[in-house]
Amino acid sequence: MSDNQIISPAIAEMPEGITGQGFFATSFDKAVGLARKNSLWPLPFATSCCGIEFMATMASHYDLARFGSERLSFSPRQSDLLMVMGTIAKKMGPVLREVYIQMAEPKWVIAVGACASSGGVFDTYSVLQGIDRIIPVDVYVPGCPPRPEQIIDGILKIQELVGNESLRRRNSEGYNDLMKQYHIE
Repeated sequence: MSDNQIISPAIAEMPEGITGQGFFATSFDKAVGLARKNSLWPLPFATSCCGIEFMATMASHYDLARFGSERLSFSPRQSDLLMVMGTIAKKMGPVLREVYIQMAEPKWVIAVGACASSGGVFDTYSVLQGIDRIIPVDVYVPGCPPRPEQIIDGILKIQELVGNESLRRRNSEGYNDLMKQYHIE
């Protein structure tokens, strides 16, 4: 790609619906899903090298903002996407869990890198062997550390999940059972 080439901005695709002369009709679920998936507010929980790759993902070369995730929030109460990146020590587990609990519904979680997903190369007593032992995870991004392209792919997977999620899922019996498995009421 040359420096003079202009990249047009991404435009959100219309949800399924009925189009006519001067009107468009769709379901409420589809409209809310479109709005949610294109306005995620990520909270980065970065502890090591994966956090550096995330910084590169937010920089101008990769520009995560073009996917609707430009407003990083460092307050759990103002975030809906928790991005856990790097090694999580067992002592940090309760802090991570508290951050997750403080987030408002609906909320989603991405485990970025081998350490957040499975403990990575640190098979020791002090490292949590995957954050899914203390909080539910929606998308896993592999790598040690993953490249910015992989992190962007993880964001796109979350957007797909968010856009297709039913408004009633969070009130379902299955979701409540999942929260009970993690002792989150």
